[in-house]
Amino acid sequence: MATLFTKIISGDIPSYKVAETEDFYAFLDINPNSKGHTLCIPKKEVDKIFDLDEETYLALMQFSRRVALAIEKAIPCERVGISVIGLEVPHVHVHLIPLHTMENARFTYKEKLNPEEFISIANKISSYLD
Repeated sequence: MATLFTKIISGDIPSYKVAETEDFYAFLDINPNSKGHTLCIPKKEVDKIFDLDEETYLALMQFSRRVALAIEKAIPCERVGISVIGLEVPHVHVHLIPLHTMENARFTYKEKLNPEEFISIANKISSYLD
């Protein structure tokens, strides 16, 4: 059965896309720790990050780095944090979180954004992708 993220990739579930390649997809987290919180996922459905083949794992990290650099340019923050937990959805995903304080990394406080804010943030991050 397709995961939630596979349904997002296929367009069955809408998302605020930030970046896409043949193998990867990045979109805004709809329950963000901070504005600009982005998920990077492989299009290949794999549950655990260390079950990815080495080539896909390294390519996912390169893709995530590219997106993180765009987030740093688009969203005022101290730095962009990275987290790979993987318990919420059984599909590898890398959280890129604009950090202002350590609280942003704890997944306890969530930003409330309206659709227009999500669209604006996604477009702004996308505009900084090289």
